[in-house]
Amino acid sequence: MSAAKVSDKKRTAKTKPIPASMGLPQTTEARNPGIAFDRAWVDLVQANTSAIERRTATLPGRRSLKKEHQAAWLLKAITMIDLTTLSGDDTEDRVKRLCAKARRPVNPALLKTLQMPEITTGAVCVYHEMVPTAVEALAGTEIPVAAVSTGFPAGLSPHKLRVKEIHESVRAGAKEIDIVISRRHVLQGNWRALYNEIKEFRDACGDAHLKAILATGELGTLRNVAKASMVAMMAGSDFIKTSTGKESVNATLPVSLVMIRAIRDYFEETGYRVGYKPAGGISKAKDALVYLMLLNEELGQRWLEPDLFRFGASSLLGDIERQLEHHVTGAYSAAYRHAMG
Repeated sequence: MSAAKVSDKKRTAKTKPIPASMGLPQTTEARNPGIAFDRAWVDLVQANTSAIERRTATLPGRRSLKKEHQAAWLLKAITMIDLTTLSGDDTEDRVKRLCAKARRPVNPALLKTLQMPEITTGAVCVYHEMVPTAVEALAGTEIPVAAVSTGFPAGLSPHKLRVKEIHESVRAGAKEIDIVISRRHVLQGNWRALYNEIKEFRDACGDAHLKAILATGELGTLRNVAKASMVAMMAGSDFIKTSTGKESVNATLPVSLVMIRAIRDYFEETGYRVGYKPAGGISKAKDALVYLMLLNEELGQRWLEPDLFRFGASSLLGDIERQLEHHVTGAYSAAYRHAMG
């Protein structure tokens, strides 16, 4: 059985324009059902920190997308954004405005100039209390509502309540559930407990897809990130996600490389594709392009679809809009012209 060992082996895949498939139905595949807990496989998982850092350090400098190629990738990125509001002062009106933005994330005049069809964001992500409002606001679209759950962001509420919270969010209409793991299981090396926890959350989701938030900034080492990623996939996660966005350190390129290669190892071993979601701190279009390049080089274009990749972000969309407007007009617009709602 292969280990999820990260090396600095160079990839031969080349960055190229993404086919303009926005708005078309995506390929349907069987969900990851999970597998039996395999401690031997978990013990094999390693992470070569120096090699990881060398590999990711070169990425930003190798970004060579220009003009229409860059615009195509940025439009694709929009379709993979989980447009998010997770603030204590969220209101129904704010969520409704966010949903309106998800329906029409780019000025139609820009899309017309770029000869592109209408697009939407990948999902709208809210707290449980706002799920009914978001579901109603998105009625008639295929944009799913994602709910953060299981005691988000710390994950320290009683286990029974965490499971019940999932049931309530699914009953309210959420099609995706972003759960948070108990970090202590990782820090104590209790991989069986982590597996059992995530598996129970997965069962509670039913038909809703589960995104397992690993809170990588709190896991201590890249090796822990690699092992937690593998265990989450064994337990049936549909996505593995870096962060809640509330930690002091959120998505980073080294963490992303570790998680992406764990996804590749799991796919090669089981045949099931698991999605990836970096979240927190990705607010610039140029940074989004670097993440897309990494994903393309490591996993290939099949993962560059909303069913297998998402950005957990909101401010990112505004910067992408500014870059697209610059591509069309040659001038940068003020950021306030691209508000989320």
